[in-house]
Amino acid sequence: MVTSVDGDLLKALADPLRMQIVRLLAHEALCTTHLVAETGARQTNLSNHLRILRDAGVVDTEPCGRFTYYRLRPEALQMLADEYAALAVRAREGAAADRKRSC
Repeated sequence: MVTSVDGDLLKALADPLRMQIVRLLAHEALCTTHLVAETGARQTNLSNHLRILRDAGVVDTEPCGRFTYYRLRPEALQMLADEYAALAVRAREGAAADRKRSC
């Protein structure tokens, strides 16, 4: 049985800038300065999006001197992927059962 994914996680990933941040963090941990340079977003806007991702459990922070690095939490994305994979399996099984009933 797959546990239900929190709606906050889906909302957090629904925004294009937040999804871009997630894609960047999939490669390496980055600080806000790097994320501003990569995305072109303003620092205040980016910080707000990072807070949403952190609150949803998608990223963790790691202080390093004057900087805070953001690291992707792969287990959060894996949980989401597992839930959608389970839904796809159920949909395929349901479609197969429908075909058998209609014959």
